Parts: sequence; C-alpha cells; structure tokens
Amino acid sequence: MKDLNIVIITGLSGSGKSIAIDALEDAGYFCVDNMPVVLLPKFLELRSGSMSEVQKLALGMDLREKGFLERYEAVFEHLRAEGYHLKILFLEASEEVLLNRFSQTRRQHPVSTEGRLLQSIRTESAQLQGLKAIADTVIDTSQYTVHQLKESIIHYATPGRQSHRMQMGIISFGFKYGIPLETDLLMDVRFIPNPYFIPELKKLDGKDPRVRAFVRKWRETQVFLEKYYALIDYVLPLFEKEGKSYLTVSVGCTGGRHRSVTIAEDIFHHLKGQRRDLSLTHRDIALG
Repeated sequence: MKDLNIVIITGLSGSGKSIAIDALEDAGYFCVDNMPVVLLPKFLELRSGSMSEVQKLALGMDLREKGFLERYEAVFEHLRAEGYHLKILFLEASEEVLLNRFSQTRRQHPVSTEGRLLQSIRTESAQLQGLKAIADTVIDTSQYTVHQLKESIIHYATPGRQSHRMQMGIISFGFKYGIPLETDLLMDVRFIPNPYFIPELKKLDGKDPRVRAFVRKWRETQVFLEKYYALIDYVLPLFEKEGKSYLTVSVGCTGGRHRSVTIAEDIFHHLKGQRRDLSLTHRDIALG
C-alpha cells in the first residue's frame, strides 16, 4: 500500500502547473488536477480496489480549492506518518512573467482582489510561502518554454531517463495525388529532369538502379542533396530540443514514382545511421 509514489503539483497560478501535470502523465503517472486536499486520504484508499495497479500518482492542488490553505499541512503530515512517499513540487515565476501570461490567456486569477491582477499575484504568493517552505523541489519557470518545462518535469519525475527521441518519417509522394496530411517539412523535387519521359525508364520506379543513376547524375541533384543534408542535419536536433515528438519529411514529384522515390531513399540512407526512430514510405510508387 505504501509503495505508491505521490507528487503534489502546486504553486502560483500561471506558473505552469497544468503543463507539469501533462508531463507527468507522459511519464506514466496517474494524474488528477484540482483534487480537494481533504479527499486525498479517501482517494488513496481506492488503491485497495480498482486502483491497486497505480504506482505513481500526481495531484494538482492549489488555491482554486477554498479550504486548501487551512487543510493541506495536516493532510500531508498524516499521509507521511502513514508511510506514504509524498513529494511536493512547487512552481513559481516572476511577477512580470505572470502578468504577461495572464494578459495573454485572459484567465481570471483565482485570488480575487477587485480586479487588480498584480495585487492578486502578490496575495497568492504571500499565502503560499508556508507551502513553498516545505516543498521538496521549487522550480522557477520564468525562463522556460513549454517544451523546456515539460522536459524538466519529466527529468524530475524519472531521474536518469534518457532524453526524448523524436520519431521521424520520410514519405515520397506525387503532387497529382495531394500532399500528405502529416507533412511537417515539404520538398518539391520536380526541378530534376524526369525519367518518365525516357522510354526505357518510364515503367520502372525510383528504387531501380537505372532510375537512381539517371536522377542522381545531374549537377542540380548533387548540389541539392549536399545542401539538403546539411539543412536537415542542422534542424533535426533543434526540433528535438523543442520537444517535437513526430516529424514527417515529404518529398514530392509529379507522380510519386521516380524522382521523389530516389531522393527519399537517399535522405533515408543519409539519416539511417544517425537515428533509431526512422521510417520510409513510398505512398504513390504504384500510382505514378
């Protein structure tokens, strides 16, 4: 019963608690936001029944609950005395950043001070000083992007976890059949001379050595590949750093049978040694 790991997500309104809860859910936690603290002991009793498989629990608790300030200390002390592994993660941010976030989202601050947002922020901060003092971890999110905060929370929850790996797909396609809906990066290779107009190549596809030799023999193809390899090698780590989970590179020609297939194959083989989560699809190879 007491092997349950509990993380209480709390802190200032606008500091990123919802983002933190989403990150912990991605890390395998069972998450509940805005649970009344007085119900926490009863909620934990459910583990003896339908929730017995839950090993990691994250709960969002803050001043949205009117009785939170009066009750949290006694409840947390009781649970720790009962042997539960309870950690408190407190998020905060500077007044300037909080003002900017509330102005952008137009949310109402949970602490009402007759419409004066700055005073509401200061009142909430003062009221939560006692909780901040007993928190196991305090994170100032002022300089974090959404993705940086998520990564920080995941590392907090799962120490030693390897960095996020983006899944990447390469698709060849024909413009005559439409651009793939999942496309993130689009490359049009119709500037390359078309094997379709060479009688002995027309019925072949871009995986055939004869078509590949034709597509790759042109100076413009060689220069393009050199420059595109450099571009994609540069931007992929940046997309990954930003927290992107999936990236699809779509390479198109007229019918999706010759040029786009050859170029997509080349990009795939260029990246294959660098990336584990890589796939290649020739969507229209049988249609072009």
